Amino acid sequence: MVMAQSSDRMTRSEYFETYKEMAVHEMHRSGVPASITLAQGALESGDGNSTLARSANNHFGIKCHDDWNGKKVYQDDDARNECFRKYPTVEDSYHDHSDYLKAKQRYAFLFELEPTDYKGWARGLKKAGYATSPTYADRLISIIEEFNLQQYDRMESTAREPRRKQGHALKDQSTHPVLERNRVKYVIAKPGDTFESLTGELGKLDWELPGYNDIASGDTLVPGQVIYIQPKRNKAEAGKNTHVLLEGETMYTISQLYAIKLARLYAMNAIEPGTRPEVGTILQLRKAPTRKVPVNVLEDAPSGGGEEEEIKVELNLD
Repeated sequence: MVMAQSSDRMTRSEYFETYKEMAVHEMHRSGVPASITLAQGALESGDGNSTLARSANNHFGIKCHDDWNGKKVYQDDDARNECFRKYPTVEDSYHDHSDYLKAKQRYAFLFELEPTDYKGWARGLKKAGYATSPTYADRLISIIEEFNLQQYDRMESTAREPRRKQGHALKDQSTHPVLERNRVKYVIAKPGDTFESLTGELGKLDWELPGYNDIASGDTLVPGQVIYIQPKRNKAEAGKNTHVLLEGETMYTISQLYAIKLARLYAMNAIEPGTRPEVGTILQLRKAPTRKVPVNVLEDAPSGGGEEEEIKVELNLD
């Protein structure tokens, strides 16, 4: 794992060269454009040279707050001796930043944009309150264009290969045929399959398969269950615009049926995560509805699910 810990100051060009693959990987995992992640990371971490970045691998200025149980560092910010999260690697900081944008309802409209619309993302982040600086969007756009970061928004992810654990190389002959739905590859679980066994067979990291399928790593897999081996998409394939909810169906089963990220499906239909639409509800699969979808009972989410806790990001734009 590359970490900016050198005694020499990293230049902005070096920062982007060091973390571009990480940003591209996060883009394919979360939907946040790589150009936006890189520009924000450089801006908030002083190109990886800030004390917080060097001592805590924290590139986005995320503070501890009550829900943080990990390591901590303290430094002056808005007040004296404030608590900031300390990450094992820079990758953990990038991962946390992506999850923050995915989890917050006020950023949901950004995922309606084309992934190459970095200007829309930059202005949307400012509009949604990510930063208080009136020039924040312009600064991000300027950085992206000066360093041609928009080129990474069109790149395939190459970050996975060097990050695989030893022994997790993809086998030449998998015992699970690889199928595809909505341009997302998946396999069908067989009797005896677990996330651990599939992770080893398919050469994934421990978090990838549970994360891609919106379920907890300890869940028991059922024979015949669809297991996506790539991140699901933000909308269904062309021509599949809506779905009428039937008895027994949930937002989770619909997200798996059409290979749509569960959080994105909730956001697209203006439904609070953890609630279930009424039977007969017409769910939008490609664009937001013109009115709020009615909901009633609490959804039986997979174990380990539930509402994601809010992560507040504090920005240091000086």
